[in-house]
Amino acid sequence: MKDEDVLVLIRLRLEQARTAIHDGEVLLREKCSPQSIINRSYYAMFYAALALLQSVGKVPSKHKGVLALFDTDFVQKGVLPRHLSRDIRMAFEARLEADYRSAQVVTHKEAKGFLDKAKTFVSAVTSFLTSRQSL
Repeated sequence: MKDEDVLVLIRLRLEQARTAIHDGEVLLREKCSPQSIINRSYYAMFYAALALLQSVGKVPSKHKGVLALFDTDFVQKGVLPRHLSRDIRMAFEARLEADYRSAQVVTHKEAKGFLDKAKTFVSAVTSFLTSRQSL
């Protein structure tokens, strides 16, 4: 893939991340389903992680692959802070729980916490990518 094509894909993934955050904010403001807010929060982080991995030529096909490569290529090497790994993993598990496993009620306060973590995650990834490439 050509460098300019990679940059287009990175920009697309970051835009998807920003859109997911915006959607989560609207859902929270309108007091919509906390499960939906968690979903949008996780996907904001997921898209940002995809952008990051694309920047180093890695494109995993599964969510767990994204999480593993994010850890090995960026967190374990000290490029990005460890709490970002914890946050995306917590959001991944919460999304799975809310979407597939449980009828447990999630509060809007808990959902807002995930949205706040997603904003921090996307901001950190965007800052890192911006410092390395002309986005």
